[in-house]
Amino acid sequence: MPAVVLPAGTKPVSTRVIGLLLAAVAALYVVAPAMQSATVPLVRSELGLTHQDDVLARVLGLGIAIVALAVAGRVGDLRGRRTVLTVSLAVLTAGCVILTGAFSVPVYMLGRILVAGSLAAVFVSCLAFMSSVYMPGRINRVMSGWLAAMSAGFVAAINLAPQASSVAGWRLVMALMALAAAAALAMVRRYLPETAPSTTFRLPHPFRTASRVAACVAAAVGLQLAPLWGWTDGRVAGLLAAAATAYLLAELRSRVTGPRRGSPPPIPGCVLAAALASGIALGFTQVVLATAVPALTADSGTTPEASALVVSAFGMGGAAGCLLVRSRRITPLTGGSLGLPLAALGMVMFTPLLVRSPHPVLSGCVVVALIGFGVMLALAPRMAQFLAAIPRTHLGINAALLPAAILLGTSAAQAFPAASGAGPGPLPDDAHQLLWVGTAVVAAAALFLGRPVVALTVTAAAGLQYALTETDPDNLVAVVAALAVGAGAGAVAWSRREQSDRLAQTRETAHALQHAVLHPIPPALGRLRLASLYKPATAGTGVGGDFLEALHTPYGTRVLIGDVRGKGLPAVKTVTDLLGCFRSQAYETPDLGELAARLDRQVRRASTAYGDDELFATAVLLQHHAPADELQLVNCGHLAPLAVADGRARELDVPALLPLGFGGLDPAGDGEDFAIRPHRVRFDHGTTLVVHTDGLSEARNSSSEFYPITEHLADAVRGTPDHLVRHLSDGVRDWTHHLADDIAVIAVARSPKSAVGAVGLRG
Repeated sequence: MPAVVLPAGTKPVSTRVIGLLLAAVAALYVVAPAMQSATVPLVRSELGLTHQDDVLARVLGLGIAIVALAVAGRVGDLRGRRTVLTVSLAVLTAGCVILTGAFSVPVYMLGRILVAGSLAAVFVSCLAFMSSVYMPGRINRVMSGWLAAMSAGFVAAINLAPQASSVAGWRLVMALMALAAAAALAMVRRYLPETAPSTTFRLPHPFRTASRVAACVAAAVGLQLAPLWGWTDGRVAGLLAAAATAYLLAELRSRVTGPRRGSPPPIPGCVLAAALASGIALGFTQVVLATAVPALTADSGTTPEASALVVSAFGMGGAAGCLLVRSRRITPLTGGSLGLPLAALGMVMFTPLLVRSPHPVLSGCVVVALIGFGVMLALAPRMAQFLAAIPRTHLGINAALLPAAILLGTSAAQAFPAASGAGPGPLPDDAHQLLWVGTAVVAAAALFLGRPVVALTVTAAAGLQYALTETDPDNLVAVVAALAVGAGAGAVAWSRREQSDRLAQTRETAHALQHAVLHPIPPALGRLRLASLYKPATAGTGVGGDFLEALHTPYGTRVLIGDVRGKGLPAVKTVTDLLGCFRSQAYETPDLGELAARLDRQVRRASTAYGDDELFATAVLLQHHAPADELQLVNCGHLAPLAVADGRARELDVPALLPLGFGGLDPAGDGEDFAIRPHRVRFDHGTTLVVHTDGLSEARNSSSEFYPITEHLADAVRGTPDHLVRHLSDGVRDWTHHLADDIAVIAVARSPKSAVGAVGLRG
C-alpha cells in the first residue's frame, strides 16, 4: 500500500480519526446538493432563474463533475490525495461564496458549476484516500460505516434545508455551506497526512481512459438535454452517438494493444461491471424517489415538510443497511440477492400503501426506508469489493469510475420528462409511472447482481399479490400481505439457494478430501493393470474407514487395501496414519512381511494416541515384481482375495493372520526372522485378482440376503480389471437401496507391457 507522509504542521492521528474526517468531508457530496436544491425556488423568484437556466446549469455542472472525477483521481495518484483534496475544498468554498454574493443569473450559474465540479473532486479524493489508508481486508467495514455517515447526512440535509432556506434565506444557507467547506479545509490541512505519489506515471491505456471520460460526459449531457431539446433533436442524437462511438473505440483500442509491459493487473471484469451496475442503479433510484415521492405524498394531502421526511427515509434505511453490512459482513452476492429485490418490491407497493393507509406519512416512511435499506445493502459490499480490487498505483483514476456510474444513473433517470426538472413537478400519474420504471431498473440490477432465482421469485410473488390487492382496493391488510409474501418468498428462495451452494461446496470439499487421503489408483503400474472402486457409506463424506493404495517401488508394485474398525472422524484419522506409513515405508522396506509389521506398529501407536484400546484394522498387502509370474500376499485378518479366470471366480487359500494393531506381526526376537512370511500364489496372464472390503460382501437386499460376489464375478462378460470393477459397482447398486458400510475394491491383472515409463513412480 502507498505510504503516508506528514507535512509540516500536520498532527499524527490514528486511522480511525482519518476515516471519521473523510466521512464528514465526503458528506458534503450529499449535503451541498440538497441544500442547493432547497434554495432554487427562492433563487428563481429573486434572480429570475428560469427552468431552462436551472437545467443548463445542472447539465454543465454534470459534465464538469465527470471530468473533475477523472482529473482529480489521476492528479491524486501523481501528486498526493491530500493536495488534491485541499484544492478541491478551496474551490468548493469559493463556489459557495460566489453563490452567496450572486446578483445575476450568469454569476449564479458559474457558482453552481464550480460547486458541482469541486464536490466531485472532493468525493473521489476521499474515496481514494480511504483506500490508500486502510488495508483491503478492512475496506468492507470502513466503506459501510462511511456510507452510513453519508446516509445520515442525507437525512439531515433533506429535512433541514427547506426550513433553513425559508427562515434564513438562500444567501445565508450558501454562506453556511461556505463556512462548512472552509472548516473542512482547515481540518484536512491540520489532520490528514499526505499519500506518497505513485511511481507509475503512465496509465496502462491512456486512450481508453480519455475515451471513457468523453463517452460518459457525452452520454450524461445528452440524456440531460433530451427532455429539454426533444429526443428527435439532432444534437441529442449526436451526443448519444458520440458517446457510443467513444466507448467502442476505447474498448477496441485496448483489445488491440493489450496491457503495457509491467502494468498492474486489471480489475476483474465481473467486479468492475457489478460495481458500475450498482452505481447506476443507486443514481437512478435516488432521482426517481426524489421526483416521484413528493408528488405522490402531496397528492395524498401531506405537507411539504412531511414529504421531505418521507424522502429522507431513504437515508434512514440506507444507514441501517450499511450498518448491517458492517456488522455481519454481507457478501456482494447476498446483498444483491436480498437487497435489490426488496427495494423493487417496496417501489411496487409504495403507491397502494400510501393511498390506502390511514397514516400515509408513516407508511411512506416505512416503504421508502425499505427501499433505501435494500439498495444500500447491495451497494455497500459491491463498492468495498471494487475498491479492494483496484491496483494501488492507479487508485484514483479507477475509483472515479464508481461516482461516474452514479452520475450516469442520475442522468438516465432525468432523461424522463417527469424527472428532468424542465418544468413544474410531475403529476401523480407521471410519478406513478416513474416508480414503475424505477422498479424495472432495480429488478434488472437484481437479476444481474444477485441470484436470478431470488429476483424472479420476488417478482412473481409481488405480481400475484399486487393483482390480488387490485381486486380489493380498500383492503390495507391485502397490501401489507403482498409486501410480506413477496419479501418472504424472496428470503425462502435465497435461503434455498444458499443451502444448495453450501451442499455443492461440501461435496467439493469431500471430493478434495478423498483425493488428498485416498490417491487415485492409476490404470497401470509396473507390469500390472489396475482398477478400483471406493464408495463411503455416508453420502457426501468422501472418506470413510476403508482404504486402498498402489505404489511402484524398487521392490515391485505394492498394493494395500483394508478396513479400519469404527466409523467417522476417528476412523479417517487412522486411515490417514496408515496410508502415510505405507507410502513412506513401502519404498524403504524390502520385505513385505516387515512392511506389514511396521503397519501393525503404526496402528498400535495410533491406538495409544487416540486412547482407543480396541482400535485395529484388517488389510491385504500384495506385491508383484516383474517378470515373476507369482504374487506375494500378506492377509492381516481380511477377507480372502478372489481369483477370476475363464468365467470362474474362486477364493484364494491365503492364511489369515491377526489384524493390524494386535501385535501379532512383530519380529520373532532375534531381529532377523519375522513371525510371518508372505504367501506366494501363481499369477498367470488372463487371471484377475479382486480384493474387497466387507462393505461389498455384507451389502443386503430387502430380504436381508448378502450380495453374492462370487456368482456376480462369474457372470461378468469380460475379466479385465476395469470391467470387473464396473460390474461389481453396478451389481451392488442394483442389489441394495442402502449401504450400511464403506466399500473398497481393487482389481489387478498382469500386463505384457510395463507402465512405469508412462506413469512414473508414485509416492
